Amino acid sequence: MCYTTPNTNPNWHAFLTGLPKCEHHVHLEGCLEAPLIFTLASKNNISLPDPSTHPAYESVATLTARYGHFTSLDDFLFFYFIGMTVLKEKSDFAELAWSYFSKAAQDGVQHAEVFFDPQVHMDRGVSYRVIVDGYVEGCKRAERELGISTRLIMCFLKHLPLESARGLYDVALREGDLDADLNGGGNPVIHGLGASSSEVGPPKDLFRDIYLSAKEKGINLTSHAGEEGDPSYIAAALNMGSTRIDHGIRLIEDANLMERVVKEEVMLTVCPVSNMQLRCVSSVSEVPIRKFLDAGVKFSINSDDPAYFGAYILQCYCAVQDAFGLSLQEWKVIAENGVQGSWIGEERKRELLGMIEEHVKKFEGVL
Repeated sequence: MCYTTPNTNPNWHAFLTGLPKCEHHVHLEGCLEAPLIFTLASKNNISLPDPSTHPAYESVATLTARYGHFTSLDDFLFFYFIGMTVLKEKSDFAELAWSYFSKAAQDGVQHAEVFFDPQVHMDRGVSYRVIVDGYVEGCKRAERELGISTRLIMCFLKHLPLESARGLYDVALREGDLDADLNGGGNPVIHGLGASSSEVGPPKDLFRDIYLSAKEKGINLTSHAGEEGDPSYIAAALNMGSTRIDHGIRLIEDANLMERVVKEEVMLTVCPVSNMQLRCVSSVSEVPIRKFLDAGVKFSINSDDPAYFGAYILQCYCAVQDAFGLSLQEWKVIAENGVQGSWIGEERKRELLGMIEEHVKKFEGVL
C-alpha cells in the first residue's frame, strides 16, 4: 500500500515528512518484512510453512501480496507469529530493530517507544537475554547513529496462559531490566509494560495482578484495548493502572469514559491504517480522528505492524491527512501531544517541542 501526496498542495507532503514525530505503537516483530523473513529463515535453518498447503509462503512476492488481504486480527496474527520464528540469534533481533529505526528516521521519527514480545520467542527456546540484548543493541545504534531517542516496552500476550506472563515479569525483575522510569528520570532497560494479541476472548483484566504490582513499583503501563473490544476493555485497562491506551478507537461509544480519558490526560496510540487493514473500519476516514480532536482526546498516530500493513508512520500521517484535511495547527497539536505523552524526561520533551515549533513556523502562511 502506498499513499499519494496529501491533497493537491505539495507543501503538505514536505510538511508531514519533516514534522518531528513520536511513535508509541509499533511492534518490532511487526517490522519483519517478507525479504528479511526469508533471509533469516535460510540463515537459521528455519522451515517456513509448506507452500503446497500455505501458498503465501511460495516466495517473497506471494507473502508480501498476502499481507494486503487480512480478514481479521486473528488472520493477521497467524502470519505474525510464523514470522517471529525466524528470529534466533542476538544479531537477528538487533537487525530487525535497526530495520525499523532506519525507516522511521527517514519518516521524521525523533522518538520511538517500541513493543516487543518475548514470550513466543522464549517458548521456542530463545533465551530472554538474547532477545532483550539484541533489541537493546538496535536501540543504542539508533540513538548513536540516527539521533532517535528510544524506549522498549515489553508486551504480555493475551492468548497465552497467565502463568507465562507472570514468569516473564519475574524474569525481567530478577534480571534488573524492569524498574521505575519516572518519565525518563530512571535508567531501566525496559521502560514499560504492555498487553497485546487477541483482544476479545481472554478476560479483560487478565494481567491485573501483574499490572497492580508494576504500578506499585512506578513502572509505566499501557494496554491494547478498544480496537475490536467495546469501551469496557478500555475501562478495564485504566482500572488496572494503564496510563496509555493502544488503539482505543471505540472510546467514542462511551461519552462518560471519554470524559474520563480527557480529564486524566490519557493518550491513545491510534493506528489508522492498521484499523483499516484488520477490518475494524472500512476506511481511514472512519477512524475517529476528528471526534477525538474536537473532544480534546490526546492521541498519537502510529504504524502498529508496518511490514504487514504496508504503511510506515509517514504513510499513516499522509493517510490521515487525505481522509480528514487537518489544519497546520491541528497537526501541531497532535505532534505536541505525542511528545507530552511520551515516557521521556522533561529536557528531551522541551527539545522535541522546540523542533516541532520551528518546523511549523516554516509552513505558516503556506499551508
